[in-house]
Amino acid sequence: MAILDLPRNILIENGAINSLDKLIASKGGRKAFILMDSFLAKSPINLHEKVKEILMKSGIDCKFFTGFSGEPSTQNVEDALIQFNAFQGDCVIGIGGGSAIDLAKALSVFGKKMDTEWSSIPHYQKLDRLPLFAVPTTAGTGSEVTKIMVITNLGTNIKMNPSHPDLVPDVAILDPELTLSLPSNFTVYTGLDALSHAIEGLLSNRATVMTKLFSLEAIKIIGRSLPKVFENGSDIEARSDMILASCYAGIAFSNASTNLAHATGRSLGARFHIPHGLSVALLMPFVMRFSLDSCKEQFADIAIALGASPSLSKDELSLYAIKILEDYNERFGIWNNGLKYIDSQQLIADIPTMVTDALSGNGIATNRKVPTEHDIQVIYCLLAEKLSKTNSHTVTEIINK
Repeated sequence: MAILDLPRNILIENGAINSLDKLIASKGGRKAFILMDSFLAKSPINLHEKVKEILMKSGIDCKFFTGFSGEPSTQNVEDALIQFNAFQGDCVIGIGGGSAIDLAKALSVFGKKMDTEWSSIPHYQKLDRLPLFAVPTTAGTGSEVTKIMVITNLGTNIKMNPSHPDLVPDVAILDPELTLSLPSNFTVYTGLDALSHAIEGLLSNRATVMTKLFSLEAIKIIGRSLPKVFENGSDIEARSDMILASCYAGIAFSNASTNLAHATGRSLGARFHIPHGLSVALLMPFVMRFSLDSCKEQFADIAIALGASPSLSKDELSLYAIKILEDYNERFGIWNNGLKYIDSQQLIADIPTMVTDALSGNGIATNRKVPTEHDIQVIYCLLAEKLSKTNSHTVTEIINK
């Protein structure tokens, strides 16, 4: 059965943020609690002042919460909830990257019912929450259209990713102008995250005729636009393409699921505190090589969407798809940036823990080729080998096991 869970409204245009007051009012909101990435609420951006001015036009009171950095945690949710209850808000808005929007999703649930159990969220027939609005300022996570939120449990250091159709925001506002301030490295991290969403949505064994359309269109757009924004962050047309592609990729993976690159990437990111898009990009080429034999038809479609000639054989196209991802990592500095966070010897030492974490999360069963514990060990070992640029005895021993 093919079903798509989507926001009720998706608005995309330059300056779309200026419609935020009317959209909030249309959902009955009068006291908006806004979770915003902290750098957006500082000079020279000062987006909080612009948003406050927009909301004042319709008499909407607001309070900003910016007390978080990096990927969101259970402590961030608790801290936001204290301020939300004191403010007595009636709706929640996430403005920023995936962290802000995922925190907004969590607060919309716990702000409505404080005693909700994290583990119970996927099992509710109907998940009661407050009106929820999402305004992405990056083109990557797709969180503005997904039914998933990623929150790190500080007690276990594991990234929880509960999913429920009612976590899809009511309104997604896509304003390309808000992405212009994104630095080059995070433009690439988030762009490659969107590409991985689209690719994994296509490869998922839960992909449908509808999700495949969104996946392939997202891949095409990213292939032509990500290099442009990497070279020129002021290219508003390419920025517009990227935020739309991120939305399409979000729809695809939210309804079809991510798989092994995200399962391994979540564990790597949590252990070394790596930006999410970077952790997934580091692992994607190795995951694709592992999955190659089971996904040649899909890999061929990916290669063609990224500009390969359809006249090539299926085997040639499959290898071409992997080569493009490897070339992106070279061109965009992904391998070098990975070295800023990861010591390869520490990575090797932490493989057993990361394998356990990867196997315990989403994305294993939806991989067309279901990995064993040893398969995931090898993937992490190949990354360690790539980053160290040497063949260590330990890596060789694990790979040949």
